[in-house]
Amino acid sequence: MRSPIPLTKIILLANVLVVVVAVVVLLVLPPASAPPGATRPGTTGSGSPSPPPSAPPSPAPDLPSAELPPPITASEEFARQVKANEAGVVPILMYHRITRKRLASIDRTPAQVRKELEKLARGGYVPVTAREFATGRMDIPAGKHPVVLTFDDGHPSHFALDADGTPAKDTAVGIIYQVAVKYPGFRPVATFWVNRYPFGLREREDQERAVRWLASRGFEVANHTWSHPHLPRLPKKKVTEQVAKVERLLKRLGVPPSETLALPFGAMPRKRSTVQKGKWDGVSYQFKGVFLAGAEPSVSPFVENYDWRAIQRIQSNGRKGECRKWCSEYWLGWLDKHPRERYTADGDPDRISIPRGLRGNIRADRRQKINAY
Repeated sequence: MRSPIPLTKIILLANVLVVVVAVVVLLVLPPASAPPGATRPGTTGSGSPSPPPSAPPSPAPDLPSAELPPPITASEEFARQVKANEAGVVPILMYHRITRKRLASIDRTPAQVRKELEKLARGGYVPVTAREFATGRMDIPAGKHPVVLTFDDGHPSHFALDADGTPAKDTAVGIIYQVAVKYPGFRPVATFWVNRYPFGLREREDQERAVRWLASRGFEVANHTWSHPHLPRLPKKKVTEQVAKVERLLKRLGVPPSETLALPFGAMPRKRSTVQKGKWDGVSYQFKGVFLAGAEPSVSPFVENYDWRAIQRIQSNGRKGECRKWCSEYWLGWLDKHPRERYTADGDPDRISIPRGLRGNIRADRRQKINAY
């Protein structure tokens, strides 16, 4: 199937170049500190290390759960009623630092992130992780639309705990939970792609508590390479090393192997296969989704032209300058105006519900699940 989104290769390359320049500017600026009053995930309010947990903590009773409602069986008539289209496009939003004062074009303020997530909640979007998207397990309620919230670089503004052990309010996790409380259908999950110091934490015990806290509550913590290099400049062995070192770290921290990878700067290495699977120093990796820093919604993982090796994302931003047509404010508005083009779920994980005219767009290995109306 041809993508419903018109975008020339020249414009796409230009947009990726803008993202690269913005991230380079970001990397040379001083990192933002955690929100006032917040503590490291592995410490108590006084700053003293808390005892290591014997097992991953269970979800706190005062935080919304990431569990989804029971699946249903979708008939053709039901799929028609909810206007299901699981061949539609999915917005995968890309965030970097969250700061009270923006120092780079790709920074977002807490108020901006909160406003965008609330808009998504009101629009019927339900978050899924990058792993759930790439593996086709977007089992959200019927009539709803998946959205993937992704946060690059494992910055301190993404996750920190207050003295009472709850997520700091102006961090990514804190904001996600606030929106989930206000809009109960907004599932509190996201993907955090981290480097060698997840969330700015240097001590191994602190890193472990942070990633285990997130993983036990449905968040995905996955691979963004060890030191965030520009991969096209590296030889194959160095690319493999960059990826494998993060996999080794995450294994030591007690989370499952990564199934997704976000490319630093959205830049593909000269040999693409090195970021799909590989082995270095006894550590193996094999991904099911490699994500760019692109400029448009992704096609559905069920359609013929889906390429798991180069999945598009949308930068979270307004509509000024280069973002006039390529960032989240533009694309979310575009999807509101073109509801037939976006992915709308049928609530049934065993079927792929689509309008009858889209039958030919579904991948051959998924056609036995088609529920056309």
